[in-house]
Amino acid sequence: MALLVGRHLNKIDKKGRVSVPKPYREAVIAEGFAGVYIYPYFKYPALEGAGEAFMQRLSASLDDNLELFSEAQEDIAAITLENTFQLTFDPEGRISLPAELCQHAGLDGHALFVGRGSRFQIWAPDTYQDLRGGALEKAKAAGATLQLSPRQTSGGD
Repeated sequence: MALLVGRHLNKIDKKGRVSVPKPYREAVIAEGFAGVYIYPYFKYPALEGAGEAFMQRLSASLDDNLELFSEAQEDIAAITLENTFQLTFDPEGRISLPAELCQHAGLDGHALFVGRGSRFQIWAPDTYQDLRGGALEKAKAAGATLQLSPRQTSGGD
């Protein structure tokens, strides 16, 4: 599964095109789809994106973990799958962000790609700093911990 870590600031051109960070782009292409899936992030004015493998996992999780036709399943499908754009890379590795996605995230001129492992977020740089800049302090104050999933047997920790 493709992974993106770190933060990557990229310019959005006048046509709404932005380069997806190269390491992530290469990984999703290796999975078989030369593009990414992007949807409005429902918690903040940002976008969330992923490769095809993650989107298949998300879809399967909706089917496997929530009752068919339940309100919870309908709501989560609506905020993710229903609002997802399947965006292919152009020859320069850019995607064209639809106007409605740019409007949701307040994107104008620059896009901050924020790694979330198999997913990523796209933020307006100032909005990210205002809303997520204190994440480390919040985690420290809450005493946040994480139980790691079992190791994968196919190559690596």
